[in-house]
Amino acid sequence: MRKELVIQTRDGGVDIALIREGKLLEMHHEDYGGEFQVGDICLGKVRKVAPQMNAVFVDFGAEKPGFLHYHDLGPDIKSLKSFSEGLWSKKVHTHLLSSFKFLPAINKDGKMVDVLEAGDRVPVQIVKEPISTKGHRLTSQLSLPGRFVILLPFSDAVSVSKKIEDREERTRLKDIIKSIKPKGFGVIVRTVAEGKSVTDIDQDLKGLMAKWKETYTNLKDKKKKLYREPQKAELVLRDMLNDSFESVVVDNAALFKELQSFIKDIAPDKHNLLKLHETSGGNTIFGDLGIAKQTQNLLGKIVNIGGGAYLVIEHTEAMHVIDVNSGSKRQKNDSQEESALRTNLAAAEEISRQLRLRDMGGLIIIDFIDMRSVENRRTLQNAMINFMADDRAKHTILPLSKFGLMQITRQRVRPEKQDDEPNVCPLCKGTGNAPPTIHVAEEIELRLKELISSKKPKRVHLSVHPYLEAFLKKGFPSKRMKWILEYKKKVKISSNEKFDITHFEFDID
Repeated sequence: MRKELVIQTRDGGVDIALIREGKLLEMHHEDYGGEFQVGDICLGKVRKVAPQMNAVFVDFGAEKPGFLHYHDLGPDIKSLKSFSEGLWSKKVHTHLLSSFKFLPAINKDGKMVDVLEAGDRVPVQIVKEPISTKGHRLTSQLSLPGRFVILLPFSDAVSVSKKIEDREERTRLKDIIKSIKPKGFGVIVRTVAEGKSVTDIDQDLKGLMAKWKETYTNLKDKKKKLYREPQKAELVLRDMLNDSFESVVVDNAALFKELQSFIKDIAPDKHNLLKLHETSGGNTIFGDLGIAKQTQNLLGKIVNIGGGAYLVIEHTEAMHVIDVNSGSKRQKNDSQEESALRTNLAAAEEISRQLRLRDMGGLIIIDFIDMRSVENRRTLQNAMINFMADDRAKHTILPLSKFGLMQITRQRVRPEKQDDEPNVCPLCKGTGNAPPTIHVAEEIELRLKELISSKKPKRVHLSVHPYLEAFLKKGFPSKRMKWILEYKKKVKISSNEKFDITHFEFDID
């Protein structure tokens, strides 16, 4: 599947959209001047020990103290503490760890009070942004990610991404890393390293060692910020740019030059993918390319998935709940079981996209349409696994329960994106979000265009719910009038009270 990255600049930051086959898949935002972001390494000071939680709260410069659990300390926390203290007492004189004396690893089931106490200083890395009333989630198992590898100071472990399945390639990559990595540093080989040469991997590793040296210098000077992750645009390119990308489009000449230089460093063979877009008529690049419209339509409570079916997405403090509704449309000769499977598969694909688009995390419960066939239920689970295969967030998918519910857990790194300005429904007097009238109208227009292009009919008759009929006929010019003028075809619209609001049917001559 071909992908495209679109980067829009705005006052104080950038917005980044990942497009797959014309559909919005992910949205990322960065505000310039933001003091802390995921991946930053800071010098923290333990403010409070919470024995009942087996954790500590760490002051590292943010408004709220960060949360550091015992399991996030990393096995070599004692070595990290010893290295830092030796640096400040001038007993350590180099960023290299080949001659540094490592201390024994901590017990994985130990107690925080045996490792850290109030007042201790320790380098920490941000792994999650603050969510709701919680502060940043921290770890002291430091990592410096590059394009092909991730460098782990105070470790000797070498591992390869599980997504690289070829045994010979895994062995080749491990042998390369073992021959070039410095002593005292562990390395994780990323998926994009598959097939890469020793030179490419060695260059990436040297770049990460330079970043570690910079971190070492800042730690020596006791600076609050020891290492800062690159800008979001560079970060997304570093982690995602591969052969499936068709283009990277930006709307700012200065950013274009920065990214041009960055891409030449990390992937010189792909520098031609970068393009500069000139906006028209005071519009934005997201407006020109239809991304703004997709964003408005996709972040509401109700998401249309075509064929009269739609999703209802609800959010609670404990979990996210997604209900799959079939509408009333069914293809001829389809049994109820076949119709349910087809709708569930379409819903699964859209849900996998919504999880990434909204960055939904934690526990997600999906109420699919009931299916009796064990084979169909297994088909649905396998389809969901395939749809989420390229989701970079860690996730687990459980089989359908006997009640037709699927449970998914997904890693949460950033606060979830929701529609900031939901439309209040006049039909429910403000008790819920607007029905998907506008969304369905857009789908009707797409279907109409395809129908006229492929069938070339003389006349088109559209049957819809009464509310939708009123929506399509209202105003001057109305939607119906615009269609007649644009397609030079007679378009008749009639209502059917038996239809639900998302159901529509075309009849042509």
